Amino acid sequence: MTWNFDQSVSREGTYSIKYDLREEIFGVKDVIPMWVADMDFDTPDFIVKALQSRLNHVIYGYSFRPPEYLQSIIDWLIHRHNWKTEKEWITFCPGIVPALNFCTLAFTEPGDSIIVQPPVYFPFFSAVETHGRKLIYNQLIENEGKWTMDFDSLIAYIDSRTKMIIISNPHNPVGRVWTREELNNLADICLKNNILILSDEIHCDLVLPGFTHVPVASLSEEIARITITCIAPSKTFNLAGLSTSSVIISNPVLRKTFNRIVDNLHVGNGNIFGTTASIAAYSHGHQWLDALLDYIDNNIDLVEDYCMKMIPEIVPVQPEATYMIWLNCRKFGMPGKELRNFFINRAGIGMNEGSTFGPGGEGFMRMNLATSRKTVMKALEQIEKAVAELR
Repeated sequence: MTWNFDQSVSREGTYSIKYDLREEIFGVKDVIPMWVADMDFDTPDFIVKALQSRLNHVIYGYSFRPPEYLQSIIDWLIHRHNWKTEKEWITFCPGIVPALNFCTLAFTEPGDSIIVQPPVYFPFFSAVETHGRKLIYNQLIENEGKWTMDFDSLIAYIDSRTKMIIISNPHNPVGRVWTREELNNLADICLKNNILILSDEIHCDLVLPGFTHVPVASLSEEIARITITCIAPSKTFNLAGLSTSSVIISNPVLRKTFNRIVDNLHVGNGNIFGTTASIAAYSHGHQWLDALLDYIDNNIDLVEDYCMKMIPEIVPVQPEATYMIWLNCRKFGMPGKELRNFFINRAGIGMNEGSTFGPGGEGFMRMNLATSRKTVMKALEQIEKAVAELR
């Protein structure tokens, strides 16, 4: 079966954050929005049909998640990532960002330290600081466009109040797929220092050809006992608006503690349509996802080739995963705000400015390539024209 990712569907007037809030976010309405991590592609037909079928039953009262919900997740993880999980390990959460906050509340106390690895997805920061925990930056090392973990600094930052590290696996925004060796090194440090690993693996299905995602909790039973894993179909299948994700915890003590927070806040019921979409996605999504990844990979090739030939001032960091590309714009010599304004007002492109991802992000822009090739090309041509005026 084939799917047409070149097809463009208007998202204006649908309460879309990405499109309908452009003027509020960027100050102008006529920018190409290539920032927030959702896709411009149609939701897969098998998910739409499942939702339509449930919608046709005209009562939407209280519901529970059936056995198929858990089984579809278990089957997906073993097929895509060679990770064997048990239904008892899987607990519901209405989103990954809520899960990060719930874990902070469940596993740490005010004044405890939590480590993050910037430049990284910025809700990590608020999940720590909002609740009175101390945020510690273990900044990634950048060397000729390759980003790696700084294990020496990580060890130096650890003290008696360090209780947890939050990692992005695969990493957003630099696009790294952490290797088994890197994750084992990280886990060994955490095991020796009694530190929990909170692994945001929401982009795990979006690993590009030639790379393999390794779930942290799949490394060993010992490592799994200190690991909390967050996954969701939202990025993979463009279902963020349905607020459905999973937190996988094999350690029964940790799982009980996490579930207590979810239960106390009364956010564990979820919704009918999130359940329906999740089952359909994980049950029937393999071929569609393979086609999507091929399309995204070609969009990445287009950006890399175009920048090399036409906009050498911009050096893309080749992503190993996600549909975002991390653009090195340091040759412009612009501070963050000026760089953001340049792309908005001169090029007509709305992207995420790098410093919002924390230390190490200065001089970078994050571009969303989960859109039609026509849109990517239009954006590149507008950027090329704007940059030419600077020369």
